[in-house]
Amino acid sequence: MLEFLDKTDKELFLYLNAMHSSFSDDLWQFVTNIPTWIPLYAVILIMMILIFKKDSFFLVAGILLVVLVSDQFTSTFMKAFFARPRPCFDPEIGHLVHVVKSCGGKYGFASSHSANSFGIAMFVWMTFRYYWSGTWLMFIWAFIVAFSRIMVGVHYPGDILVGGILGAIFGWIIFKILEEVYFRFKLAPLIKN
Repeated sequence: MLEFLDKTDKELFLYLNAMHSSFSDDLWQFVTNIPTWIPLYAVILIMMILIFKKDSFFLVAGILLVVLVSDQFTSTFMKAFFARPRPCFDPEIGHLVHVVKSCGGKYGFASSHSANSFGIAMFVWMTFRYYWSGTWLMFIWAFIVAFSRIMVGVHYPGDILVGGILGAIFGWIIFKILEEVYFRFKLAPLIKN
């Protein structure tokens, strides 16, 4: 079963990764760079401050905690534990991989970019779901960031899928913990239903 999943993951990766051009390479490299999304993060911060005032501190701390936990769990624990080479380092298919800039570290399971973006998306959705109906768009943003990792040649689809699931779980858990802590100290819900 694991061999079948690995083979399917590699075949899907090679199929998607082969769809590139100089324009798409530049586009996906732009998408995958963390500084690209600073304006989005600034808008989220401003919305938190405008809606939650001084209590936005708890939410900003929550997002930072989501990124810390997601990133450390995938980068420090999972990559070392599973030791699954990135596509570009895979002895079987490495010569077929189109890498846009650089391959990164040797191991890629699971994707930290995917975990972080889906963790942020879940936390932001939990925070703003009663204030703005378009908050679900954060999941599309997270998917685009995660997908870019395939297109720049550094992650398999399985890497981004597992990273995204873990990030979303961490985002939900940390939001719920923060909500409970806030409720206990403030005696009111942080997010109005």
